[in-house]
Amino acid sequence: MNHEEKPWGNYRVLHKEQGFQVKRVELNPGCRLSLQKHARRSEKWTVISGSGVATLGAKENPVRKGSFIDIPINETHRLHNTGSDPLVIIEIQLGDYLGEDDIVRLQDDFGRTSQ
Repeated sequence: MNHEEKPWGNYRVLHKEQGFQVKRVELNPGCRLSLQKHARRSEKWTVISGSGVATLGAKENPVRKGSFIDIPINETHRLHNTGSDPLVIIEIQLGDYLGEDDIVRLQDDFGRTSQ
């Protein structure tokens, strides 16, 4: 399905239906996603390989293979690869709208903030 290269790594849409989408996200060593939130979807992350730190609200949580992160709608979140290998997650998005324009970027290492 859909494959997107990003400055932090890449993602591939594995499955999409009304109300949910499944992605494989690969984060390059030393990179991190935007500090972001979504108004219309929640996300569930399962770490497949690698290690890093997941920010959820004001809390930072170390993650590694097998870690699971539940991100409610409107919760601020970020993933940072602190390891030397790619950090790979499976991301399940649930909501009434799953478009990429539902991302509100609060901080971004690549100059893509929404505010």
